[in-house]
Amino acid sequence: MIKQIVKTLDGNEAAADVAYNFTEVATIYPITPSSPMAEHVDVWSANGRKNLFGQPVKLVEMQSEAGAIGAVHGASETGSLCSSFTASQGLMLMIPVMHRLSGELKPVVLHIAARTVGTHTMSIFGDHSDVMGCRNTGWAMLCSASVQECADLAAVAHLSTIKGRVPFMHFFDGFRTSHEIQKIKMLPAEELGKLIDRDALYHFKHTGLNPEHPVMRSTVTNPDMFFQSREANNPWYQRLPYIVQDYMDQISELTGRPYHLFDYYGAPDAEHVVIAMGSVTGAIQETIDKLCKEGKKVGFIQVHLYRPFSLEHFMKAMPDTVRTITVMDRTKEPGALGEPLYEDVCAAMSHVKQDVTVLACRYGLSSKDVPPASINAVFTNMDSLQPKNHFTLGIIDDVTHHSLADVPITVDTEGTISCKFWGFGSDGTVGANKNSIKIIGDNTDMYVQAYFEYDTKKSGGVTKSHLRFGKNPIRATYYIK
Repeated sequence: MIKQIVKTLDGNEAAADVAYNFTEVATIYPITPSSPMAEHVDVWSANGRKNLFGQPVKLVEMQSEAGAIGAVHGASETGSLCSSFTASQGLMLMIPVMHRLSGELKPVVLHIAARTVGTHTMSIFGDHSDVMGCRNTGWAMLCSASVQECADLAAVAHLSTIKGRVPFMHFFDGFRTSHEIQKIKMLPAEELGKLIDRDALYHFKHTGLNPEHPVMRSTVTNPDMFFQSREANNPWYQRLPYIVQDYMDQISELTGRPYHLFDYYGAPDAEHVVIAMGSVTGAIQETIDKLCKEGKKVGFIQVHLYRPFSLEHFMKAMPDTVRTITVMDRTKEPGALGEPLYEDVCAAMSHVKQDVTVLACRYGLSSKDVPPASINAVFTNMDSLQPKNHFTLGIIDDVTHHSLADVPITVDTEGTISCKFWGFGSDGTVGANKNSIKIIGDNTDMYVQAYFEYDTKKSGGVTKSHLRFGKNPIRATYYIK
């Protein structure tokens, strides 16, 4: 391990800080809750901060997200390493060009503070409906579950796209992770620079469009050739999981923090296993610790690399003893037999194990809180004689009766002090608490966490500040009760 930089910051700043190092051109258009990433990059560029290539990032604000991704396309065609930052409806506007970028194998990274896509109403809060709406674009999908992971896996995304040429969506839960403040450890920029595949970077740079040696690209193809060319992309996706895992291993060697495409947590002989991705990870891990102490055989597979979905790496993480799986999706796909992650897990298990029950769960839409009591309900359901399938958590569904009631549980939070402050939007409470938690984080050896609960009114509405600090790492990704 090498000496790391300790910082107290939120997920947006952690991702943006790493992205800046690898970016030559950033094209932006603001949308909540991803806007602070672009704002940080804008300020750093204006102040002359240099990236890993010795230049300030060239930043351009466009007139919409469609323009931002269009500018990414143009700049990447000339051999520039590009990034953008977005969420929700903004990401939806990027989809047509995203298909083009993956088809042309451009090393681009989108950092996404995953947010609800407006349906019956708009919502600025977090779930996975936006990124799941892009899963057929051909982009790799890498998920971070904490502020620390935002920094570490942002680097993995940029390094992997340079070497693997497939563009990456690096996403994390809007507000729950993007705006949560934690004290984390970050690698120095020069150490990240050493990990770049220089041969791959050279090839990308020297195949960029140049008026000195013009070429024709992006033509229209007829039926005689299109299908064959589309399938010719397969090798890039087949090798990408190994590239990502290799960079995870290199980051882990430098930091001491292990990462895998699928990380397993829990009893080695677990019979009941939950599969999920994103910020729910902390609540699941705390619940598993409690249940394992009671002798329960339970476990959890955290998904990092969702696309390409590697069956080999997935089965390495799965205990041989598993009897029941519950897949937790943070999105709703009306009319489908199940949500995206559930359907992928069903497909994966059908290849290798025919005697495992796979259950589907929806949770956390629009930042609905997911406490350990909800996770305990999932494990209790798997242990019942007739487990409920296709159920929801955290709500009371008195219309279609799909909801599962919480099962109270007390998890171990010894050594952590929890504080909750109420205020009104714009009265300074949130700002004061941000300052307080950063003072504690930057001036003591304690771990810290701050999360701020407010509504769309912002000014005048009730705000609740959730602050935790103590001697032990803090994984609690849910409200203080």
